[in-house]
Amino acid sequence: MKSFLLMLFLIAGIALHAQQVNIIPQPQQLNVKKGTFTINPLTVLVVKDEGDKASASFLNQHLKTYYGFELKSVTAASKNFIRFSTKKFIQPGTEGKYELNVSAKGAEISGDTYAGTFYGMQTLIQLLPVESRSKKQLIIQQVAVTDAPRFQYRGMHLDVGRHFFPVSFVKRYIDFLAYHKFNVFHWHLTEDQGWRIEIKKYPLLTSMGSKRNGTIIGRYPGKGNDNTPHEGFYTQDEIKEVLQYAKDRFVEVIPEIEMPGHSSAAIAAYPWLSCFPNKTTAIPINMVSLKTVQDAQKGQVKFVQETWGVFDDVFCAGKDETFTFLENVLDEVVELFPSKYIHIGGDECPKTHWKICPACQKRIKDLGLKDEHELQSYFIQRIEKYLNSKGKTIIGWDEILEGGLAPNAQVMSWRGEAGGIAAAKENHYVIMTPGSHVYFDHKQTSREDSVTIGGFTTIQKVYSYEPVPKELPESQTKFVRGAQANVWTEYMDNTNKIEYMVFPRIAALSEVLWSSKEQRNWGDFEKRLQTEFKRYDLMNINYSKAYFDPKSTENPSR
Repeated sequence: MKSFLLMLFLIAGIALHAQQVNIIPQPQQLNVKKGTFTINPLTVLVVKDEGDKASASFLNQHLKTYYGFELKSVTAASKNFIRFSTKKFIQPGTEGKYELNVSAKGAEISGDTYAGTFYGMQTLIQLLPVESRSKKQLIIQQVAVTDAPRFQYRGMHLDVGRHFFPVSFVKRYIDFLAYHKFNVFHWHLTEDQGWRIEIKKYPLLTSMGSKRNGTIIGRYPGKGNDNTPHEGFYTQDEIKEVLQYAKDRFVEVIPEIEMPGHSSAAIAAYPWLSCFPNKTTAIPINMVSLKTVQDAQKGQVKFVQETWGVFDDVFCAGKDETFTFLENVLDEVVELFPSKYIHIGGDECPKTHWKICPACQKRIKDLGLKDEHELQSYFIQRIEKYLNSKGKTIIGWDEILEGGLAPNAQVMSWRGEAGGIAAAKENHYVIMTPGSHVYFDHKQTSREDSVTIGGFTTIQKVYSYEPVPKELPESQTKFVRGAQANVWTEYMDNTNKIEYMVFPRIAALSEVLWSSKEQRNWGDFEKRLQTEFKRYDLMNINYSKAYFDPKSTENPSR
């Protein structure tokens, strides 16, 4: 009798546990049914369509990594299966739509597109238990899910210019995006502190521009220089490898090649890109490395920057050679990246040198421009015209509005939402990425134990963000494509720190971008987040524990 009661207790406990369905982002429709389904080593993956193999492969790798077994793929099964099927019939606005039905016989995942099927698979993963890395009996709840994303642009950014990160981590980062149903990886590849993409026509960009002699110690202005060389770049073969990896996870990779500012590394490699090739790179003496001082004494003039900030030495807008260089660079970028979009930066470009550069002033006079802001607009529009001729659309930070917006450009609004609102009112597509809510380099706790750039952006604040500004007329809300979080790495010099800064805020943003506005409820999200923390533990993710600090939380309605 005792054994019988114990068995009943265990069965009840398993059923109760299985009914805890905690999915992030919240699906549009979720019906929790009675009963469970058990995934075990005898479960099969039913895959008929070549296009669904990526989803099946991702699931199998997840099972192997975290539970210690893989599943066999077949083309048909009547029980104990996980079936993938894609309708390939898509209505406008349903990209990413899927249905997931788990019954006693198995799990059926059906997407309107291959991406939709992939997202259904990610939802299935969130039904799996989170307690053990070596379970061979994975009991999941029977559910019926119908789901689709609210926004078609759901992005995460990574700056590899300030600090370089290996291909292995870039792939892991893409997995983070895929797991949270993001579909865009914005790869920030060039900066003042390092050029990270191989350009075969200009080999000095990587042999010189990818290397700096040292980095400031601590938060700007720093406590001196660490005198430790920092370098790294991605070969074109490595970039192709990353692009294929992202494609298999339905993540679009948008490269960013900064211009006309944030160009110190390129100028260090090719000084003639500067307005003043013979003018020494300005690095304050208390921030400069010993090696740079020694090289300057030997006559070297241009250097890759070793500190953070905004610098006067930018691409010369008056020389045609500058545009020839950039067009040649972009030719190789376009050849590599299949995305329709190329991000060209356009932010934080001081006009100090342009104001005194004879070539820039001549350009202003010859074109009848009003000032240096209009010269920047000319610069951006000239690059846009070239990229449009290659079938590409440019994205730029909201400074590209200054002096007149390029005709087909899309705007990434980071200095608040004003730039995005202004662009949308001109019928330009925008991506919202305001520093106030989605800059993941900001600290997450008032008692941060590592150096950050400052700011204070809790997970509650991220969750409170609404990408469609209330100031925007209803007729123009369609121009808000979505939003993204930015991960600037001045103070992130290792991959653990990136994970710490991204997690768990990425979970909050995923729900902001995927789930409907009406569905979002902090209290409900907070309950589901507790399971998410356990899943992060299972996946060995170094997430921030700031959420558990009562002095570092805030009301998301503020």
